Amino acid sequence: MTISTTKKLLGATAVAGVIFALAGCGQAPTETPDGGDAGPAVDNFKPCMVSDEGGFDDKSFNQLGFEGLTKAADELGVEVSKTESKSASDYVSNLDALASEGCTFIVSVGFKLSAPTIEAATANPDIQYAIIDDWADADFDGETDAPNIKPLVFDTAQAAFLGGYAAASYSESGTVGTFGGAKIPPVTIFMDGFQLGVEHFNKEKSEDVKVVGWDITSQEGQFTDEFAANDKAKQVAQGIIDQGADVLLPVGGPIYQSAAQAIRDSGGNIALMGVDADVFTTDPSVGDLLLVSIMKGMDVAVYDAVMEAAEGNFDATPFVGTLENGGVSLSEFHDFESKVDPALADELKAIQEGIIDGSIKVESPASP
Repeated sequence: MTISTTKKLLGATAVAGVIFALAGCGQAPTETPDGGDAGPAVDNFKPCMVSDEGGFDDKSFNQLGFEGLTKAADELGVEVSKTESKSASDYVSNLDALASEGCTFIVSVGFKLSAPTIEAATANPDIQYAIIDDWADADFDGETDAPNIKPLVFDTAQAAFLGGYAAASYSESGTVGTFGGAKIPPVTIFMDGFQLGVEHFNKEKSEDVKVVGWDITSQEGQFTDEFAANDKAKQVAQGIIDQGADVLLPVGGPIYQSAAQAIRDSGGNIALMGVDADVFTTDPSVGDLLLVSIMKGMDVAVYDAVMEAAEGNFDATPFVGTLENGGVSLSEFHDFESKVDPALADELKAIQEGIIDGSIKVESPASP
């Protein structure tokens, strides 16, 4: 299957009611109960998933993918297996464990599982695979490296553009910030789109809101080098707050939890932004801080891929999530609805329409 030149080079990744819709040490697989009377079981079909080191309880990236898997399994009336990775060294053994257990469809969650997934799919041609946030093209020849791998990728820069515009509109200090868990395309694509959205706001409003923590031109910025809620993530968040940012976008699973701690410790009027899932819903403990979330429809993409495979219609053609097909989106503003500019919803709707029709260009080096 052919991948575009950009994809090949990467080798990888309203206000309520209005916008969106503007829309591990390796562990043995654990059983999840089947869906009971949810639907007829599919003979010999067993969907499974391996997480990256963020774990299935990260309340965003891995959790969202697993929700799509379990929803499909419940409807099909089949059981699933999952195995959680505590570190990158677990990926190969976890994939091997799922294959040995009889999984027929295995979803790998994350760019970092690319090489192990290619290896597993090549060794197990009768098992079907899907991978989130990567093209499974390790040799950069423009084609997925095994015919039994379906890439699930997202042009998150489009939704992040909307998020950046909203952040700039909300900011009172004139500085917003972002940082990532790792410098990889599925992370930097959020940061690129965020900066582009801020720049669009500045152009439209003749303002000068600054972005700290990332520079799209140099592709350099602040990273924790891991996807973990820990002191390092909190320190990076604090460093951005110390530069005057009053809106903070942490990109990397649970690192938002450390950012929330830094915000609370600062005592300032600082807003948090979520990624992947609608974090207001997945983690209400930070709801009072949450301006908005930049979402990827990983649950829907995984659900659709599982259902196709269960019905004997596995299709390795990559899924690319966009604003147009609803694969990426911006959440509602929830508790911040009354705090944002009343004109913001209409502005975001017009921007989204412009991105979809091509009149507003959103281009990231990490875009699919």
